[in-house]
Amino acid sequence: MNLKQKLLVASLVLGFSQAAVAADPIKIGVSGPFTGGSAPMGVSMRDGVKLAVAEINAKGGVLGRSLLLIERDDEAKNERGVQIAQELINKEKVAATVGYINTGVALASQRFYQEAKIPVMNNVATGSIVTKQFADQPENYVFRNAANDTIQSGMIVHEAIENRKFKKVAILADSTNYGQLGREDLEKALDKKGIKPVVVEKYNIKDVDMTAQLLKAKQAGAEVVLTYGIGPELAQIANGMEKLGWKVPLIGSWTLAMGNFIDNAGKNGNGTRMPQTFIQDASTPKRKAFIDAYVAAYKPSGGRMPSAVSAAQGYDSIYLLAAAITQAGGTDGPKVRAALENLNEKVEGAVTTYNKPFSKTNHEAITADLTVFGEVKDGKVVLAK
Repeated sequence: MNLKQKLLVASLVLGFSQAAVAADPIKIGVSGPFTGGSAPMGVSMRDGVKLAVAEINAKGGVLGRSLLLIERDDEAKNERGVQIAQELINKEKVAATVGYINTGVALASQRFYQEAKIPVMNNVATGSIVTKQFADQPENYVFRNAANDTIQSGMIVHEAIENRKFKKVAILADSTNYGQLGREDLEKALDKKGIKPVVVEKYNIKDVDMTAQLLKAKQAGAEVVLTYGIGPELAQIANGMEKLGWKVPLIGSWTLAMGNFIDNAGKNGNGTRMPQTFIQDASTPKRKAFIDAYVAAYKPSGGRMPSAVSAAQGYDSIYLLAAAITQAGGTDGPKVRAALENLNEKVEGAVTTYNKPFSKTNHEAITADLTVFGEVKDGKVVLAK
């Protein structure tokens, strides 16, 4: 083989190698609880993510590369979330990760993304501190497209105190980071209204009897119960009220829309209200297309998404990331972060159409004006009137 032929072969090999590199998929981590009490949120989020990825890949991917999801079940456990974060970063070499349902898992895990300069998009976890954990550092790699607890607690308190004129308020919150940080936000919001709760009670995940906490609230004359927890235990609160023959309104964080609250509470859940960024209602063409695609792909029982908010926010998180990677011209972490902080193109999602949702100092895509009240009515969540 002469020199000219060798050079030709070398260039062909190099060309094939470059083509192979260009065709390598972009790995996106997905971390959430796909088993246990938080599973309706985790599975719905993951399914929304998968829908978005399927749509994007069907149209040619991002920068000519397909998106590849690396899914991991964090079981709503902080220590498991930490293990997964390190695996996704060091072994799988993900370009970014979406997910985190539980505030405690997010706070324990996302420091590894911050250190690695890899963007992480919290699409469900709502603890107010989540996006501020590294706000004191020059660059912050933590973003969110969910209604944080400062927004939610303010809405909950406004509904209870201003709209419904209650004066005696009880708070029941679970013992997790999510529940206790949410409880703090509720107390701060009440304090601004000059209201001190008559009772503040705590319970644990998997508790099945809320009688003691509810009795204290009843005996204190509470006119409304404000909650921060997840579906199974929230259902025990609603059912416990029924057992005591004591019925006052239940207003709480967005998790009162979870399928395992609605199903386990049955008729006792009717009238419960909670902030929502997305309700399973085909109110716009985009929402109709998303709902139809989700139901067709996953065939949820009764056609109801286990957690519509989680599904929609999961879906949108991928489109936001895809827009940033496209604008950055690649998957370099600092460039993707910078692109997220100054997105040039509008991003049409299921929750909303995002127009510069983030900035250097604000990593929250969801604002109060994008959040409405849902109400449980006969086995589903509808827009509260």
